[in-house]
Amino acid sequence: MSLSNEIVLRPRFQTVLHTPAEEVLTRFAQAEISPFRIKRVDDHIFIRFQEKESHFWSPQLQLEILDEAEIGGAEGTCRIYGLFGPNPTLWTFFMFLHFGVATLFIIFGIWAYSAAALDDPYGGQVGAMIGMVVLWFVFYFAGRAGKTKGKPQMNALFGFFNSCIADYVTVEAS
Repeated sequence: MSLSNEIVLRPRFQTVLHTPAEEVLTRFAQAEISPFRIKRVDDHIFIRFQEKESHFWSPQLQLEILDEAEIGGAEGTCRIYGLFGPNPTLWTFFMFLHFGVATLFIIFGIWAYSAAALDDPYGGQVGAMIGMVVLWFVFYFAGRAGKTKGKPQMNALFGFFNSCIADYVTVEAS
């Protein structure tokens, strides 16, 4: 199993192993290896970088490890769902910025339409709408730059994941 060279928005993967889920969950929870921080919550494992290795664009890996028997599969196997993503705080911040820009774009659009219907000048509102579109492009390119900066750490997270499951026989991967 490998990751493609292109980073997609929140890349996902899954794999099936010949071992009970609890054994895999325990292995990940006890695998405190520098520079990673591991947190277990029920069937979920969150793998992040320690503070000294972390930067603004550092990714994290979320794993959901389920017994196949619970989801209609074979007894004694487990399925791992993996999801790479940005720091939740960063993700929330970017969503807030996008929501704010979209809201301002709509407000300026309504204001421009009202001004045009009243035969008042509306160039400033249209200019502000264009500014919001430019701001969206700035956010897009900032996000792309962040993904590029986080790619080596994403590969390190994936390597750590593979080293933790190396002892188990893989049934399928996608």
